Amino acid sequence: NNPILQPWVKDELKKTNDKVIAGKPAFPPQVRCWPLGVPAFVLYTVQPTYIIQTPKEVLMIWQSDMMVRHIYLTDKHSPNPKPSWFGESIGHYENGDTLVVDTIGLNDRTFVDSYRTPHTTRLHVVERYRLAKDGKTIEVSVRVEDPGAFTAPWNARQVYQRNPSGPMVEASCAENNS
Repeated sequence: NNPILQPWVKDELKKTNDKVIAGKPAFPPQVRCWPLGVPAFVLYTVQPTYIIQTPKEVLMIWQSDMMVRHIYLTDKHSPNPKPSWFGESIGHYENGDTLVVDTIGLNDRTFVDSYRTPHTTRLHVVERYRLAKDGKTIEVSVRVEDPGAFTAPWNARQVYQRNPSGPMVEASCAENNS
């Protein structure tokens, strides 16, 4: 019943819901070992995420399946980024403490959330990461625009808790690994 969904998105969500109501499983992309994409990588945080910064890029590593997202600290997007799972993410700092990440060039094989909401290749996501609570948390604000899937932009928020619990646990994914 979300009023900002384009009609085709409502239809796709209804098909998924009808399958679940009929007792069929609604498989998340992870069951197929597919990457989550953006913004789901940020919004669907079941597993720890490790963040590593170098002078030229920020790496976000999702512990589950060791998915890696690259955020390049360059000036601008390439002229025609090839659509991919995580798109082309370009980052810069504002006010010295906020990492702003602008992502375009996403394929349409992912979902924007854990409800399996689809999107088009026109998806544009801007994230703002800021340390809070004396460095104990990272607050992320997300702005999502996709005129092919939504009638208006929308915002989301995620908070990561710092957890220096030790090394990343090794995980692997194999399709149909049940």
